[in-house]
Amino acid sequence: MAKVLAVVPKHGLEAVLVAVELVLESGNFSVEHIENVLNRLKPSPPPVQVETHLEVNEAPIADTVRYDGLRMEVHHA
Repeated sequence: MAKVLAVVPKHGLEAVLVAVELVLESGNFSVEHIENVLNRLKPSPPPVQVETHLEVNEAPIADTVRYDGLRMEVHHA
């Protein structure tokens, strides 16, 4: 209980209450689970746009048959 109350200044009371309700509904009661839910509720910043001179010359093709073939080629000793 003390660990849950300790995260209130960082995340705010409303967010902690929402996280506790979600954890109670899931049935997995732990402080770690509450902290995980709190971190997932926070919006993450968008990834940084990186400038590069690289170009894609050949568009990727989704070929699951090729993947399965590669997987079958592996021979373990």
